[in-house]
Amino acid sequence: MSDEPSKDRTDIPPEGGESAPDSDSDRADGDSDRPGDGSDGDGGERVPEESITEGSLVRPLFQLAWPIVVIQLLQVTYNVVDTLYLGRLSAEAVGAISLAFPLIFLLIAVAGGFTTAGAILVAQYTGADGDRSAGLVAGQTIFTVSVLSVLIGVAGYFYTRPALELLPSDPDTAATVIPLAADYMEVIFAGIPLMFGFFVFSALMRGYGDTRTPMAVMLVSVVLNVFLDPFLVFGFAENPLFAWLAGLPVAAAFDPVALESSLFAVTGFTGYGIEGAAIATIFSRGVATAIGIWLLFGTGLGPAVTVSHLVPDLGFIRDIFRLGLPSSVEQTTSALAMITLTAMVVTFSPPVVAAYGLGNRLISLVFLPAMGLGRAIDTMVGQNLGADRADRAARSVKLAAGTGAGVMFLVAVVAVAFTEPIVGAFLGDVPDAPATVSYAVEYVRVRSVEFAFIGVSQVILGAFRGAGNTKTAMVISILTLWVGRVASVGYLVFVAGWGETGVWVGMALGNILGAIIGVAWFARGTWTERYIGDPEPDVDAAVGD
Repeated sequence: MSDEPSKDRTDIPPEGGESAPDSDSDRADGDSDRPGDGSDGDGGERVPEESITEGSLVRPLFQLAWPIVVIQLLQVTYNVVDTLYLGRLSAEAVGAISLAFPLIFLLIAVAGGFTTAGAILVAQYTGADGDRSAGLVAGQTIFTVSVLSVLIGVAGYFYTRPALELLPSDPDTAATVIPLAADYMEVIFAGIPLMFGFFVFSALMRGYGDTRTPMAVMLVSVVLNVFLDPFLVFGFAENPLFAWLAGLPVAAAFDPVALESSLFAVTGFTGYGIEGAAIATIFSRGVATAIGIWLLFGTGLGPAVTVSHLVPDLGFIRDIFRLGLPSSVEQTTSALAMITLTAMVVTFSPPVVAAYGLGNRLISLVFLPAMGLGRAIDTMVGQNLGADRADRAARSVKLAAGTGAGVMFLVAVVAVAFTEPIVGAFLGDVPDAPATVSYAVEYVRVRSVEFAFIGVSQVILGAFRGAGNTKTAMVISILTLWVGRVASVGYLVFVAGWGETGVWVGMALGNILGAIIGVAWFARGTWTERYIGDPEPDVDAAVGD
């Protein structure tokens, strides 16, 4: 498979081309004065383009990466808060959300690739001084993903229970865990269009070079989720939040336990259990989506997108699909791999299933530094290739990969040293808690071997995506998951007879294989041509930035 990006750009109008909406020409003269365009370095939260494509590499890489790490930390906070409260509900509830996530991710992945395409195109057009085309790409991405999210939400709502029934479950797991997972998933799918809006907003702003604004929006959403979760899960009956508050000197003066009793006497509200966690997530995501859409259309932040840019433009939609389909396939096959792994894990007892879910949520925290660097690199590579700076793009990848490996090695040391107290904090005094903690500790410690490789593989994949080589990223991800993980787990568990240890070891092999393949492929140097065509000269004269 060739790494060369497509050179046939006749279907994509250059900046200011005939198929661009008329409103673009009305905005062209004012684009350089838009707040946040980064032209003077102090107009907004965007990393100035001159620092991404010129000067030191360390500063723009750090400025892009740290807000992404915070965004991902906040993203994980949704899951951690759910786990923290549902762990006080039952171990089965923790197992249920570990089963639900891969199936939810499967359908999210179908549209997720198109947000990646939007980020790639916005980055390259921005690097090439094509702000008007960046705005049109943003509008077309919003339109495309909005339509897909509605279709996915409807399909997911109706396919949830039949899909879960196909899993070859342990009898206890089938009776206690799977029905809870179905309850959770139905709520999530019913509100999935509200979730997708923020994903699109965050990706488009990242491609533009602004990662701090999405971070601020995400913070609002997470704070709201943290506030709503305990009340929607437990209501005012045995809500652990009130017990925790009673242990704080200042809060204890208000007698939180008595307050809970009074509120229960008035309302009789006992919460919605696992469905309450899903409702809190959907509502909080919906608020983030509303804020993000307002910022894109109602302020000067981000690409110069207007309502007219939502009118379907087949040229740009074709390009979004051309770049987005490989990313969508990549994410979909990743989700299928996770589902296959989950199908293997549910053949074990509930404590192993819960440990697998708990361990994965903790390891998702480990991914944060590597994820931040990988997503920062797709913007760095995209804008530098857009500006015809392939040499600078390559240097940025090498810097990020080395940094990622070093940081992740330190994370591995911390993870091994403090695994047991960290894992134990997420389960209360519920049935099977000791066994679940024991399995989860073993799982996290085994997987710590792969952490440095995660840092390298995430950066390399980000580099390929930023260059528009989404097919290459797709192939590497498929090999990582299906050969490195699924095949390894299947062999170690069902052929070699390693039991749950085979799951832990097989999971660790995936990113090791992915890093080795990614570095070898990157070293070929066939990824360094940008995806977009050159802007027309008369457009450069019109656009002031």
